[in-house]
Amino acid sequence: MSWLDRFARPKVRALFRKEDMPENLWEKCPACEQMIFHRDLEAQLRVCPHCGHHMRINARTRLGMLFDDGAYQTIELPTVPSDPLRFRDRKRYPDRMREAQASSNLNDAIVVAYGKLTNRQAVIAAFEFGFLGGSMGMAVGEALVAAARLALLQQAPLIVIPASGGARMQEGVLSLVQMARTTVAIEELREAGLPYIVVLTDPTTGGVTASFAMIGDIAIAEPGAMIGFAGTRVIEETIRQQLPAGFQKAEYLLEHGMLDMVVQRAKLRETLGRIIGLLMDQPKSAEVVPLPRPGLDIQGLGSAPAQSRA
Repeated sequence: MSWLDRFARPKVRALFRKEDMPENLWEKCPACEQMIFHRDLEAQLRVCPHCGHHMRINARTRLGMLFDDGAYQTIELPTVPSDPLRFRDRKRYPDRMREAQASSNLNDAIVVAYGKLTNRQAVIAAFEFGFLGGSMGMAVGEALVAAARLALLQQAPLIVIPASGGARMQEGVLSLVQMARTTVAIEELREAGLPYIVVLTDPTTGGVTASFAMIGDIAIAEPGAMIGFAGTRVIEETIRQQLPAGFQKAEYLLEHGMLDMVVQRAKLRETLGRIIGLLMDQPKSAEVVPLPRPGLDIQGLGSAPAQSRA
């Protein structure tokens, strides 16, 4: 190899190389397969400008999108046993957890935060689907209970944004127990008269759907979100019938009374702020003035003269 190949050519290539160039400048929409420039996609909150398909976003991006000026405070989640059942399939459960924590920079599949939403205090618990499919284990259950207690302490509404495949199989029955625990925590909010709002995103399935996700005072969903308990194929094989088109999509559930509204991502913050205002800003009760009894002077000057009988 000559000195040109060893020294001159690498230096020339390094001179014209662009180190800061992103790997993927374009992203394909999974619905219409149109190519979208990455900056345009982020400006549209990861909603396809061609077909309106709502792509998945991570928990921290969603929190920054909803809170005023993107400012919020997160709470530390309660600690739970790392491997209560010593579960192992192709990998050990602790190894899977470490990989998910490293890739997402989160301790588990949920982030609980509080701050101002349209100038009103709010508590938001957002799921991270990239963390083991947003599955609900003991840590997620503890986080939702902590979020409900924080809302009670601050006398603020609780907003939960699930994006989950259901209960976490690596924790077995301990993950199923969280279905009951989270439901009880939500009931405490109802007893205190505080709003509980659920924003269903793609996907919301399994034990999450069968517990806290479907008992909100107001049920909202993003367009096209897949919402259900079991998958379409499992249901069709069980009942031996073909399901209707669009079954388990947000629009189908809205049409059949399972949701209150389907809201586009760009309008979600405004909609949540309006709902919180309606539910939290109760009008002051007017002073009750007793009506005068018959035979009394309403000006406080004594009894009215009795009418003479004919």
